[in-house]
Amino acid sequence: MDLVNILFRTFIFYVVMNIFYRIMGKREIGELKVIDLVLSMLLADVFAIGIENYKENIFMTFLPVLLLVFMQIIVSKYSFKYEKVRKFIDGEPSIIINRGKVNFQEMLKQRYNLDDLLMELRSQGIKSIEEVFYAVLEVSGRLSVFTKDANVEYPLPVILDGKVDEEVLYQIGKNNDWLDEVINKEGYSLKEIFYAFYRNNELFIIKNQNK
Repeated sequence: MDLVNILFRTFIFYVVMNIFYRIMGKREIGELKVIDLVLSMLLADVFAIGIENYKENIFMTFLPVLLLVFMQIIVSKYSFKYEKVRKFIDGEPSIIINRGKVNFQEMLKQRYNLDDLLMELRSQGIKSIEEVFYAVLEVSGRLSVFTKDANVEYPLPVILDGKVDEEVLYQIGKNNDWLDEVINKEGYSLKEIFYAFYRNNELFIIKNQNK
């Protein structure tokens, strides 16, 4: 009877875990954010305890699981809606290489050493740092790399969810007066813009559909 109970619990927890990952979204393990990874570990521990303590009521295991899933949904909702919450929970991408120049100060801040950088570049088939135009350390820990190409100018995000990235604005040699002039000319206000990027001496704007 105990064996049947254990098998039943294992099956139920397997189904629930799969449902949770569907709720969390379709992301590869290597692309999970820190909060998602921690939550996954907590759920695995809770389910393992639930299987070991097979004589206890199964609903006592589901209570902390439901609480964790509910908390994740709330955090995800507010992270999407509010930039400050999103930055606090997820962090921000870090520019490691900017226009061919290595940002050693940012590498030190992120505890990302030169060996890590070279190893990641080699894994993407890049032999030398000199080949890289732009490299960003994503919040998942993955390094996004753009190689130098004379025929390609990569888009630089100037506005994200109504917030101006002053550093990018400085990089492209523009100021807020220029940005305000372009936005007003297109008939937008800053709060209406979901995403705007600069490429080939032009600002491309995507409007926030919820505004």
